[in-house]
Amino acid sequence: MSAAVSLSDHQRAIGSLHVAVKRRGEASVLADLRQEGCLKARFPRPVDWAEVVTLNSSGGVAGGDRLASRFGVGAGARATFASQAAERFYRALPADPPAHVRTHLAVAEGAAAEWLPQEAILFDRAALDRVLEVDLAGDAWFLGVESLVFGRTAMGERVATARLADTIRVRRAGKLVLHDAIRLDGPVAEVLARPALAAGEAAVATLIHVAPDAEARLDDLRAAWADVPAEAGASAWDGILVGRVVARDGACLRAAVVAGLNCLRAGRSLPRVWLC
Repeated sequence: MSAAVSLSDHQRAIGSLHVAVKRRGEASVLADLRQEGCLKARFPRPVDWAEVVTLNSSGGVAGGDRLASRFGVGAGARATFASQAAERFYRALPADPPAHVRTHLAVAEGAAAEWLPQEAILFDRAALDRVLEVDLAGDAWFLGVESLVFGRTAMGERVATARLADTIRVRRAGKLVLHDAIRLDGPVAEVLARPALAAGEAAVATLIHVAPDAEARLDDLRAAWADVPAEAGASAWDGILVGRVVARDGACLRAAVVAGLNCLRAGRSLPRVWLC
């Protein structure tokens, strides 16, 4: 007689990734790479501004999965970290712990880094605990975005309930300069319907820029968002610029995010994975 197996005892996806980039002459090159489990990294364009593309070979994230990534950019180096595609966070069983996703990015003196993952798509009853930690040297340059899409609207999907804890922390010269947290647990659709939150829209994004001239870019970003098919706004203080986007679906959200990134990236083209 076989023993009974709980539905919550299914296999978990585990992934660990470490990528470091350093300056060599005029180029930014790979300094270290360690990858384990379902997380991998690819390097499509070895150029002055290094490009690193991450991928999750498990095909999506479910309750109880654990993914941890660490990225380092050495003194004077420049690197962009992007994901191969939008990440899908699937329904979790009630007894499942949330998926744990941890990302740490360290940027040294005189270095520049971009954190440009594509959208996180949540399915109904998803459970996610995600933390992004960014540690910057005092003169480091950083541009990052995190996007959440609550169901694929074009496919008729709707996220009625979910468990979500999504945190971004940015430190500059060891001092915490930004702590941004989203907490949703239970009737997500009802919460997002509130006028002061998302007014019924299904996609949100946060854009963060930290640089000595970040405040001077505020008017440019607001102008870039003047005609996007979404509600978008930005504020800036103490060398930090933060933008928020709320949109009816993932396509409209992406249009606004791309417009913002193009504004702040000095004419450089987005990673090719964003254009596929």
